[in-house]
Amino acid sequence: MPYGYWGRLLEVNLSTEDVKTLQVDKRTMRKYVGGRGLGVKILWDRLGDRWEEIDPLGPDNILLILTGPLTGYYPGSRVCVAGKSPQSNGVVGSTVGGEFGVELKSAGYDGIIITGESEKPVYLWINDDEVEIRDASHLWGKEAKDTLRILTRELIDEMSKKKPLRGLCKEPSILYIGPAGERKVRIAAVAHKLTHAAGYGGYGAVMGAKKLKAIAVKGSGPLPDVADLEGFKKLLDSVCKVLIKEFRMRYWGTGWAGYTVGADTSSEPIRNWQEEWHDEARFGVSFFEKYWIKRFWGDFGCPTTCLKIAFIRSGRFKGVLTDNPDYELQAYLGTNLGIFDPEGNIYLSSRADELGLCGIQTGNVMGFAAELYQRGILTKDDIGFELKWGDVEAFAKLQEMIARREGIGDLLAEGTYRAAVKISEMKKVDVMPYAIQVKGIGVGAHGIRSGLDYTKPTAYVCSLQGGDHTSVSNLDDQNRPGEYEMILLDSIVACWFNYKKQYLYEFFKVVAGWNLTEDEWYGELAPRIAAIQRTLLLLGGPDAYWDPRIHDENPQRFYEPLPSGPKKGAVVKREEIEKLKKTYYEAAGWDENGLPKPETLKRLGITELEKALERIRHRLGLA
Repeated sequence: MPYGYWGRLLEVNLSTEDVKTLQVDKRTMRKYVGGRGLGVKILWDRLGDRWEEIDPLGPDNILLILTGPLTGYYPGSRVCVAGKSPQSNGVVGSTVGGEFGVELKSAGYDGIIITGESEKPVYLWINDDEVEIRDASHLWGKEAKDTLRILTRELIDEMSKKKPLRGLCKEPSILYIGPAGERKVRIAAVAHKLTHAAGYGGYGAVMGAKKLKAIAVKGSGPLPDVADLEGFKKLLDSVCKVLIKEFRMRYWGTGWAGYTVGADTSSEPIRNWQEEWHDEARFGVSFFEKYWIKRFWGDFGCPTTCLKIAFIRSGRFKGVLTDNPDYELQAYLGTNLGIFDPEGNIYLSSRADELGLCGIQTGNVMGFAAELYQRGILTKDDIGFELKWGDVEAFAKLQEMIARREGIGDLLAEGTYRAAVKISEMKKVDVMPYAIQVKGIGVGAHGIRSGLDYTKPTAYVCSLQGGDHTSVSNLDDQNRPGEYEMILLDSIVACWFNYKKQYLYEFFKVVAGWNLTEDEWYGELAPRIAAIQRTLLLLGGPDAYWDPRIHDENPQRFYEPLPSGPKKGAVVKREEIEKLKKTYYEAAGWDENGLPKPETLKRLGITELEKALERIRHRLGLA
């Protein structure tokens, strides 16, 4: 029997309502670990030979909900959501914090494979070995809090009646979508709790396409056994003592950065990245603190407790209750829209959560639309109202239109890249220079021009996940792809904010019984996962394809000098990017065109990718 995981996946076909359990052998788990790594392997095996034909919003796409061998053991529980992305047409390993992964493991499964699509709205209920596909008509159309409240009460009442002697049940864990997902908005998130989200990738739209409103799970069993229980307890105690001293993250979470990333590092998006510096002290974390009603809120087993809950007690946004905006939402639903008012930012964040939108991607596409309005490319007639920087109500209205695909919102619901393509055709002017995205995904709220943030010049250029700031293609000080570290976190599946390298490989040993070393990870496991993920990204299709000679590139704006602040005039040069890109390709084992080399495939034991790479070469005219 394996340690740290069960070796069992639950497969549910929504078209036929068939449910079955699959075994995952030890060798596959050892090579692909779990989470993002295992997801890439499953998607390649099942869909790789016809990837270009698979519509991400069609019945052939596969939705994966996966844990990793350290889920529930390493501090900071998360679960990975994956599939063919409606944004990039590749694979994004999008993770979300919460108890879902722990409950799923306690029910006896390492993950869920969801295929087909239902004819009517449904939700999936997993209660140990009882798995049901249930009607969700009463939930369809509901926003986040109502969905969570109705389904939680419904299931708690049911469990209490079935097992009255167990006392009050702890609520089940639920992944769900809002109205945006139901309408197949490509920037829709998969939500958890109140309200965490797996936003990158657009997998809320995949759930909506499958008419899957929610997945609820309650496990009453234990987590899988660990290889060395005493060693595990000592190691867990040690890492928790280190993490609990991370004062800034414990006290403020990433919300401390809303002011400092702009003022100190000149790398925060402002008015669609026209600037990256601001000195708006009123947007500092102390001005958000007064709205917090819960400071230390942690998900399962997390000593960092970086989450905060905000509540607005009075004024025009009275009654708003939500996760306090983290840095990314402070930036994208704040400064990027010219909004430096904490209340307005909290309100827009709460509406994104309620509607089931990814705050980053929605802020990105709304900033794009606002700049087009500023430049007279989009007009009041196009939008239906004035869209001025800093106008909270106007952006809130636009959010609603995007989530419900109304008016201009129907076009923007396609995401920044696809909206730019369509608006360019509609207006007979190239608007792609104003689209701050890479391979269909709006970039995270960390610029590269100042050189002061963790995002280096090629951070987004070669990323396996496009503009995703949690999977950046930096090169580390040993000239190795730094993205491999992020693949590791997405595969185990654990939280970036709790990452302590000196403990992680020891956790593999005491939990899974694996003598995994850093050299093995960087030399074999991560390159194998990356090569498959890179191949699927470049296969693309059916509506968008990426040519690495063109699309391994920064947004055009990042080549414009910073216009203000202490780093005024700082700029990234294209010749520098070209040089770094070649270095990155070589470090990753890719050829001069960014395709995995045959010798790389042979070394990693994945020569079956060669046929797919031939298809890519043929499309690019390289065959």
